[in-house]
Amino acid sequence: MPITAEARERLTADAAEIVARYPQPRSALLPLLHLVQSEEGHVSPDGVAFCAEVLDLTTAEVSAVATFYSQFKRRPNGTYTIGVCRNTLCAIMGGDEIYASLAEHLGIVDGQTTTDGMITLERVECNAACDYAPVVMANWEFFDNQTPASARELVDSLRAGEDVAPTRGAAKVCTFKEVSRVLAGFHDGRAGEGLSAGEPTLRGLRLAREQGWDGGPVRTEPAGVGAAAAGEPTPRGGVTSAHDAPPVPARTRRRAGTTAGRPAAQATTGEDAPGSASAADGTEEA
Repeated sequence: MPITAEARERLTADAAEIVARYPQPRSALLPLLHLVQSEEGHVSPDGVAFCAEVLDLTTAEVSAVATFYSQFKRRPNGTYTIGVCRNTLCAIMGGDEIYASLAEHLGIVDGQTTTDGMITLERVECNAACDYAPVVMANWEFFDNQTPASARELVDSLRAGEDVAPTRGAAKVCTFKEVSRVLAGFHDGRAGEGLSAGEPTLRGLRLAREQGWDGGPVRTEPAGVGAAAAGEPTPRGGVTSAHDAPPVPARTRRRAGTTAGRPAAQATTGEDAPGSASAADGTEEA
């Protein structure tokens, strides 16, 4: 469906605000594509033409970007995009089962949308939340530690028009168009809602602080490593002086022209003394 005159007026005003953020107008292409998507629900040929016109680009240049990034949809998208992680950890924790269950429950497969236009199902390479695997996302909001049953309940609630709260983040899942407008750079005032990082995410940071790995007091390396063998504190890596440094391979020393800090000619052994095969023909040890 062509962009209406009313929609074009809104887009033009918002596009001017977006372009003004950048020293080079073409740098505004990504947020402009999100803006078009927030109006149409996808990036249509008219949306591509609009972006090209605003930025003085060809439609081919705009299409090349719109087809490269998976967040830009070239056909009508559902009100909610449900992304099921298929990467290694989520998969072995049940992600593949969740995807199969949802595909059967909704009657669609990867990239398709339900007939009511509510749900688009996607297999996602990684949701960047391995500490909560298996993870499902609804319009990029996290639903952690999911099961086939809980995932089916999620999509049923969304299709019924209910407000659904993600495990972390905003108080409720926004629509695809609403999220696209935020990605275009228009804040909805909800950035501070909800929990952003839970216990599994913070556990590593807490351990680092307890162990002094976060820039706090330096800990002693295990006994037997350089100066730490005498109980002296050592920085990360356990090296406090040249005596603690790992040995340099012989051929590396020869390439540098020194051995243990002395000119190579003063530190030769019978193995590589003048007249030996390695010294005479320039060959190096393996």
